[in-house]
Amino acid sequence: MSYELIATLMFSSMMLMLLTGQRVFGAIGFVAVVASLLLWGDKGGFDLGFAAAMKLMKWYPLLTLPMFIFMGYVLSESKIADDLYKMFHVWMGGLRGGLAIGTIGLMVLISAMNGLSVAGMAIGSTIALPELLKRGYDKRMVTGVIQAGSSLGILVPPSVVLVLYAMIARQPVSQLWLAGIIPGLMMAGLFIGYIAIRCRMNPALGPVLPAEDRDIPRAEKLRLLRAGLLPLGIFFVMMFPFVKGYTSLVESSAIGAIAAFVAAVLKGRMNREVFENSVRNTLGITCMFMWIILAALAFGAVFDGLGAVKAIESLFTETLNLSPWTILILMQLSFILMGTFLDDTAMLVIVAPLYVPLVGELGFDLIWYGILYTITTQIAYMTPPFGYNLFLMRAMAPPEITLRDIYASITPFVMIMVGALALVMVFPGLATWLPDYVYNTTP
Repeated sequence: MSYELIATLMFSSMMLMLLTGQRVFGAIGFVAVVASLLLWGDKGGFDLGFAAAMKLMKWYPLLTLPMFIFMGYVLSESKIADDLYKMFHVWMGGLRGGLAIGTIGLMVLISAMNGLSVAGMAIGSTIALPELLKRGYDKRMVTGVIQAGSSLGILVPPSVVLVLYAMIARQPVSQLWLAGIIPGLMMAGLFIGYIAIRCRMNPALGPVLPAEDRDIPRAEKLRLLRAGLLPLGIFFVMMFPFVKGYTSLVESSAIGAIAAFVAAVLKGRMNREVFENSVRNTLGITCMFMWIILAALAFGAVFDGLGAVKAIESLFTETLNLSPWTILILMQLSFILMGTFLDDTAMLVIVAPLYVPLVGELGFDLIWYGILYTITTQIAYMTPPFGYNLFLMRAMAPPEITLRDIYASITPFVMIMVGALALVMVFPGLATWLPDYVYNTTP
């Protein structure tokens, strides 16, 4: 049996197991170990899993995962994130669509606190959505706002997904985070521009708050401003020494976790329940990510041993005579297809052993491609019929918002994200300029 056929059987077996409802790490790891046992015998099979585990345990930057996740949960569970929305409510309520615009700002800051899109979705749907509906905002527009805004969590640093990509692609996490800042803020700006234009054309979509709701003393406004900007201050305290080179990535993540904990204590919101929930959720998500990475490393080792990447490159470039850009676009389309039934982490670990080395062989920058992957994942999150964010929103939204409303709400935002993806593809400097500038990596 040829190596190409073995690689095809491995990939198809993994997809079949996923379709039967098996856990992602179980399906990937099982196929990897069974394939290595059949190919290289008992020694090779057992050594594969052990070597992957040792590689995982020795990867020092992995310590950032529990730190950032803990930081986000502390800020969320202690209700410090609620202060952000109160700040936007007061300061932006006088604009048409101001609360929706403020919700995008809230999502950007939540992303900087947690790095997971599900956190932004949970906070947006529980804090912002009821308030927006009560204030007469169009339900379809605000549903789309929350879904689109929450997707920024996997692009704006400290993105957990980019940490996983860095592990698999063997690229610096710090450069990937910096590469995500400009595209992430650009996308948030495009969302805000769309909301402002729509609400100016049709004020009924996002009415201005009544004067009595906005007429509060300036001292109270300033108090809310200070309280709302606290998470941003924590992010600055964490990231500034890292960007300046005073601390390592792991040290900065620890600073962020400690700063969030101290802020919750000083505000009188840290109690046993908040601490216990934060630690339990952090442990659960961290263990999930570690199992998935372990399985992905084992699967990738088998693929490397088979030379599958070289075979696929030869198929595309020599047999089919496709250009590198055509291959890249086909890869992005496959991500969108997989995103209709898989989450971002599953997509990454399934195709990373195949796609990431292929991208390198085709001559593309892997830092730049990490941002392309992340934006494509955001689009896939909101693509019907089974986009991940669509069903998260359905589970969290009030009964008056139907699945039809949710599907209709995301169309303009998906179009904006496709436009942002095209811009980053055409102008790679949007992703690569900042890391090149900070680390002086340009020749």
